[in-house]
Amino acid sequence: MKPENANALNVLQANWRAERETALVYRDLAAREPDEKRRGILLRMAEAEERHAIRWENKMRELGAEPPSLPNDLRRRLNRWWNRAAGAEIAIRRMEAAEDRDQERYQAQRKSGLTPNEEDSEFLRRTALEEKAHARILGSMNAAPPSLGPRGILDTILKRERWHGRGGGWVADAIYGVNDGLGAVFGIVSGVAGATNNQQHLILISGLAGMMASALSMGAGSYLANKSEREIYEAEIAREKAEVEENPEEEIEEMALFYQLQGFAADESQRMAERLAEQPEQMVQAMAQSELGLSQHHFPNQWTSAFSAALSTAIGAFIPIIPFFFMTGFPAVIAAFVISILAHFVVGAVKSLITIRSWWASGFEMTMVGVLEAAVTYSLGLAFGAAR
Repeated sequence: MKPENANALNVLQANWRAERETALVYRDLAAREPDEKRRGILLRMAEAEERHAIRWENKMRELGAEPPSLPNDLRRRLNRWWNRAAGAEIAIRRMEAAEDRDQERYQAQRKSGLTPNEEDSEFLRRTALEEKAHARILGSMNAAPPSLGPRGILDTILKRERWHGRGGGWVADAIYGVNDGLGAVFGIVSGVAGATNNQQHLILISGLAGMMASALSMGAGSYLANKSEREIYEAEIAREKAEVEENPEEEIEEMALFYQLQGFAADESQRMAERLAEQPEQMVQAMAQSELGLSQHHFPNQWTSAFSAALSTAIGAFIPIIPFFFMTGFPAVIAAFVISILAHFVVGAVKSLITIRSWWASGFEMTMVGVLEAAVTYSLGLAFGAAR
């Protein structure tokens, strides 16, 4: 075999091996993916990788060589074990990085002059585009929910429940604020009461200080989170706009691939992408939505969110210290406990109005959290008081 053919064969074998291994990982991930839509996307990407591998097989045969076998060696077994042990999120991140490497490799091969004709050069270009699209789709599959601020935090803290409606942003901020203020200051009041033998003035000072700190912190955090979300969105939109202006054909093909991976036929996907490209602004928005899950209406007004979070936190934080304005000693602690536990139940029940859970289950869950918090912080306060 001529040296140039031997070199080409080595490149083809490396390409073939990478595509086959990637396809196997996608099929393994799809087999363990409970979500039907995500499973379908993974299977379509596996099929795309297998098509690439078949192309490389044919090229190897043109050089008089058969494709090598794909041994089930220790490295492959370890990779498969690690993908399962680390979980789908880590595995998808690894595949995203692998797709980026494949895209760079195909682009480098196209520029190196290894392709003997225009057809092969075009195949490398399209393959690199597909790898780029795969990487972006994988990134969007692993992306955090569009709302990364208090609403996203609320979903995490409160059992990742679903929030509905465009007006839910400030409501989520308010409920999270009440919950945060109530829980934080209830813990402070319980701990200080246990540590100081229920001294009224110390409990009031610490409770009011905690209320102010929590409200300011929540308000500032909500403002900065929503402001950052909007800035990230604007930066990504600017990047997408530049890509659409500089490489319109590539962006059309990439958008067509997104449509294909959503289940549309290839020719239908191409027509849809070309029709969308007739309106550049819509094309930019669609690319941002498809690649990153970004959509402008997800971003609430930062001042509204900040005010809602700060005020609701202050209200929630004020509830546990109300009895200490009128009562002293252990009876005030009991009253604070009762009113705070009732408030926990009410917050949980109100939360159910915009979630899919029943009001009593949500309220009971919040109540149990409050009881546990009181028990732990009051016991710690007693321990600290006894140690003085």
